[in-house]
Amino acid sequence: MHQKWAWTLAALSGFIVVAAGAFGAHALGPTLAPHELEVFRTGVRYQAWHTLAIMGVLAWQQQRALRGQRLVVSLWFAGIVLFSGSLYLLVLSGIRPLGIVTPFGGLLLMAGWLMLAWCAWRQRPAAAS
Repeated sequence: MHQKWAWTLAALSGFIVVAAGAFGAHALGPTLAPHELEVFRTGVRYQAWHTLAIMGVLAWQQQRALRGQRLVVSLWFAGIVLFSGSLYLLVLSGIRPLGIVTPFGGLLLMAGWLMLAWCAWRQRPAAAS
């Protein structure tokens, strides 16, 4: 994924975080059961943290490109779509079978963190000046 596209998607994800958070607090709060509202908030929270993490990896990549960084970002984007997206749809649509998608998104998010650890472990120290 090209940096321009990744930064654009991260910015759009940040926008969705704010919009979904506001929607959840103002529009859904009075209409959902407390458990459903917490499920929605979990989706927002995970999306927010992973959007910030994506931006951190993209900034790191601009300073020092390493093998695996693109995969980290891709895993997290896919994880956000499947994890947070399925939680949003589950709460908004009431279609319970969507819940089966959520763990796959969670696995992708975790895989991204493992790949990040691998990238960090594999990087070589910078040469002394």
